[in-house]
Formats: sequence, structure tokens, C-alpha cells
Amino acid sequence: MGGLTTRQLPSKTDRAKSKAAQRGLLKAGEMLQARYRIIGVLGIGGFGSVYQARDMRFANVTRLCAVKEMVNMAPDPQMRDLAQRSFEREASILATLDHSAIPEVSDFFTEGARSYLVMEFIRGKDLEALLGEQTDHFGQEKVLDWALQLCDVLDYLHSHKPQPVIFRDLKPSNIMLDPHGRVRLIDFGIAKSFQSGEKGTMIGTEGYSPPEQYRGEAGPAGDVYALGATLHHLLTRQDPRMEPPFSFSERPITAVNPQVTAAFEAIIMRCLAYSASDRFPDAAALGRALKIITKMPTGPVREVLPAAESFVPSGQRPPSVPLTQPPPVAAPVAHVQESDGIKPLWQFKCEDEIRSTATVANGMVLVGAYDNNLYAVSSELGAFAWKFPTEDSIAASPCVYNDNVYIGSADKQLYSVRLGLGRLNWKYAAGGPIYSSPRAGFDHVFFGSDDGYLYAVNATTGRLAWRAQAHSPVRSTPTIGSDHIYFGSEGGYVFAVSLAGQTKWQFQAKRAVSSTPALAEDMVFVGSLDTMVYALDSSSGWAIWRFRTQRPVVSSPVIDDGVLYIGSADGNLYALDLFSGRKLWSFETDGQIPGTPAVWQNAVYFGATDGYIYSVSTKRGQLRWRYKTGGQVIASPTIADNMVFVGATDHYLYAFAT
Repeated sequence: MGGLTTRQLPSKTDRAKSKAAQRGLLKAGEMLQARYRIIGVLGIGGFGSVYQARDMRFANVTRLCAVKEMVNMAPDPQMRDLAQRSFEREASILATLDHSAIPEVSDFFTEGARSYLVMEFIRGKDLEALLGEQTDHFGQEKVLDWALQLCDVLDYLHSHKPQPVIFRDLKPSNIMLDPHGRVRLIDFGIAKSFQSGEKGTMIGTEGYSPPEQYRGEAGPAGDVYALGATLHHLLTRQDPRMEPPFSFSERPITAVNPQVTAAFEAIIMRCLAYSASDRFPDAAALGRALKIITKMPTGPVREVLPAAESFVPSGQRPPSVPLTQPPPVAAPVAHVQESDGIKPLWQFKCEDEIRSTATVANGMVLVGAYDNNLYAVSSELGAFAWKFPTEDSIAASPCVYNDNVYIGSADKQLYSVRLGLGRLNWKYAAGGPIYSSPRAGFDHVFFGSDDGYLYAVNATTGRLAWRAQAHSPVRSTPTIGSDHIYFGSEGGYVFAVSLAGQTKWQFQAKRAVSSTPALAEDMVFVGSLDTMVYALDSSSGWAIWRFRTQRPVVSSPVIDDGVLYIGSADGNLYALDLFSGRKLWSFETDGQIPGTPAVWQNAVYFGATDGYIYSVSTKRGQLRWRYKTGGQVIASPTIADNMVFVGATDHYLYAFAT
């Protein structure tokens, strides 16, 4: 008889593409709402497609977004109504969520039979695509890191107010991995607010969905099951959709991937318990268990592992896991060293407080102090080389350009000093104290003064080229772009002036801008005493995004690999996504963070008024080490030659190995 064999049956993807062809895909160049220009198709589903688009409201910046489309073609009116309500529910849920792993929704609208959801565009690949590219098993360390990140976002959802949110469809294809290794949850189409005892229709993905979800029951433990199924898939490459339902106990992870520890396997098997009461009750409990095994050894370990049995419900324990181990105990923070565990390579004592950031050049560390002196010491040993006296305290940081050092002082003078000898070349008198650190480029030195001007003087002669009026003290350090200078003022403005000193634009914050602007991706990033961190279009000064901290921001941003790091007087160091301003993580201290952080390799270094110098990981903001000084750390660290240099108000300049 004729007809299709099983092998010839059209796939789900083929059927989705067929439906898409029937309803018609949007073409590149088409506009939605006279605002979103379609660039291309990101994905195709049975009820709609997802497009990459450009938000044309930001004409001077290429701001990309994802536009999710729902085409309501169901012939049954009840089905159409159900589909529309589901789509609106997704928009409503996403609009209330604020987590770095959840795409931000910016717009929602309907045009005819099509509804659209405009979301943050996430660069990267989903884990299902990575599974397809992988020829070997993922390592435990990598999967464990993903699991901890997923627990963090699921815990946020499960503890959401006023009602918990249950994702209900966790699986590799709904988990994106961005270029920085951070997971992002996508497709909230079937997520719903949770009420105890509530039932609904069975929904989810076969193989990943828990047994109770087939009965229309959804709760936090259901997401724990789906996460367990996802982790099992990632570690074994065994697709649960192709296996008998609920058969994970018959397919031990270590049977195909012996690099997985018994403890990690035990945790995953508890997630996959048939009864919800035998699983971890929610993502927070699962996350606590996972953090314990991050302190355990990895590799093909099958001997006794601490606390392994406590992760597995009764009757679910693998035979290789001992049943007599003690319950888990709280583990200390990994790799933390106090002052007695980490020592400076050297320390150099000045005669007064150091609030200036050091500069390193030609094997010397240059730093200003409140004793009126600019010091030069050897970077290798901290040995004194020379000092140059000014007539008042130095809070500004030195700048080196063409073998000369430029430094401003509260005595209203900008000094040019020979790098090798510490002798004066020239000095220029401004109309007020100079707390703005000079920056040099295009054969000129640019600096601000409390007299309300930004100055440009010739780097060789010290003659004034021009000055731009800011109408209030300028303590922000100018940032030199390809054709403009960017700086802030105590009057609350951010300015962009041309290399000829003409103001191109100004942006008004609500309070003073002492922070030094940072430039990246045609944007200007800066903090303000109004508690905000701003991202501005570099050509127009329009605000692209803003992030609110809890207290004023004096710290200046530093940018590395698509992440912006900045401190706040609220005591936190923040890591923000460069393109959206979404918080990726924060690290809390017991003081304020006034200085600019410094990034080197996989660590970020900074100081706080609690007296500590900190090193935390860039990936998750975990403490690597901290050192207690004898004062406050107002200055910013400087990294050069695999060393970290930073001063404190205890009069010492410290040098540490990175």
C-alpha cells in the first residue's frame, strides 16, 4: 500500500515551517508600529515566529530586539481565545519580572490577527543546539555552574510576589547561553502564577515534565523535576523524549559519564523522584545542596562522599552511595583569605592619606597624596625613586604622556613633571582647585577644575588651547573619544565637547556627576549622585538605559567583555549587562565603594570604605580574597605587570600579585 513510512513522516519543525509558509512570514525590512524594522527570522513555531528586529527609535545606535509573533489562525473561537489569553499571560508575567536571566519585555501590541511581544535580544545559543554540536559529554563543572544559575532564576520565580511563578517547561531548548557563559530563560509561553491546590490542563514537554503535571498540577517541585531531567540530558546526552517516561532511575548518569561524582548524581536523582514530596521542595533548597558539592572533589570518584546520601529520597539511592554518612554541614566561602592569609608584595608609606589612583609607567608607580607630594616608587620593589611637591593636597590621579607626568592639585595648578627625574617642566594655573584627573591625547592635556571649566592645554608648552564652560565644578575625569571629550559636572550634567571645545550635547542627571564616563559600543556610561548609572547615546546624549542603585554613585564604570562594573555608596559592586543595564550580579561590602574597579583576566579588584581591598570573580561575583588595610580605600586599584597597586587612607600604597 502507498503512503508515508514512519521515517518519512514530517517532523514537528517541518510542520511548523509549513504552517509558517501558509500564514506568511514577515520579510526583512518590514516595519511594525512604524518602529521595529525586521532583520530576519530567529525561529519558527506552530503558532508564530520569532524575529530579530532593530528598534528605529534609537536611530544613532543599532539597538536590536527580539519580536515574538503569535498568529491566531485557529478555526475554533474557543481555541483562538485560549491562544490569545496564553500570549497575553506571557506578556503580563514577563512585564512583572526583573532578573538578569529573564529577557526584559519592552512592548506588546496587536495588528490584525497577529500579536507581538518585543523583548530583549539575547545573543548566544540554546543548550539543545550546544548538545547537537557537542561530540563528548559536558563536564561536571560546567553543568554544575549552569545548574546553580538556573536555581537562582527559578528561586526568583518561585519566591515572586504577590504569587510564585512556575516556569513549567524547563528544557535545553528554552535555556540560552550568552557569550559570557550566563544562562537566560526564554519562552514563558506556558509559565503561570501558582496557587496551592490549583489544577489546570496538562502542559509541558514530554520527558521533561513531572508526573503530576500530566494531571494538571503545577508547583515549584515540578520545575525542580524538569531541571533534573535537563541536567541528566546534558550529562548523559540521552534525550528523555526518546526514552520511556519516568525511567531515569534505570539510566544512571555515571554509567555513561564516569566523570560525574556520586554526590552530583545523587542530587539529580532526588530531583527526578516520582513523588513531588521526595524531591527538593523548590529551587532554593536544590541550590543549597548544589553549593555544598562545589566544595567536593570532582573526577571519577566513587568512594564515600560527604553528605551524598542526604540528597536522595528513601528508596531512590544508587547502590554505590553509602547510606551512613552524616547530614550536610554549611561550607565556608571558597578561596577566601583574610589579611593574615594574603600579604602585599610590598607597601610604601607616604606622609598622609592616599586617595589618588596610581599610574604605572616605565617600571615606576606614580601616586599623589594629601601630603602635597607626587611620589614615584619602583613597581617591582616599592623602593622610593623621587617625589615632587605641590602647594596643596593631591586627590587627582597622575597621567603619563610622552615621558611626562601631569598632575593637578588643590593649589589650582596643573603640573607637568619629567617622568625620569621628577623635575618641573611647566605649570598652568586654573581658576579653582583641581580634583579632576588629567587625561592626555592629541598633544593636549584635558582636565576639569572647581572654577566650572574643562581645560585643554598644550602638552608640551602648557599654553591654553581652549576651555569649555560647565557652569559648576568639574571633578569628573574627562574621557577622550575619537572626536569628542566626555565629562560630568557637579551641577548634574554630562557633556560632550568637540576637540575644539564646542559643546555638542549635554545630558542632565538629577544630581552631581563626579563619575568618569566610559565609552563602548557608541555609548557613554556614567554614574551620578542621583543613585543612577546611565547609558547614553554617544552622538546625541539620549538615555538608552538607566540602572538604579540604593545610594549615590561616585564610582566610575569599567567595561570588560560586554559587562559594566561599577560601585555604589550602598556598598555594592554591580555587574551590569552592557547593552540592557540588567544586573548580572552584585557583591556586598560593609562600606561604600567610591573608586573605579579594575578587571584583570577573570577577577575584578576594588576597595571600600570598610578598609578592605577585594578581589572577586567576574563570572558570578564570588569572593576570591580580601585584605584589610589600616584605613579606608577611596582610591581605585591599578593593574600592571600582573600586579595590583592601590592606596589607602592609612598612608600606604600596596602592591599585590594578581
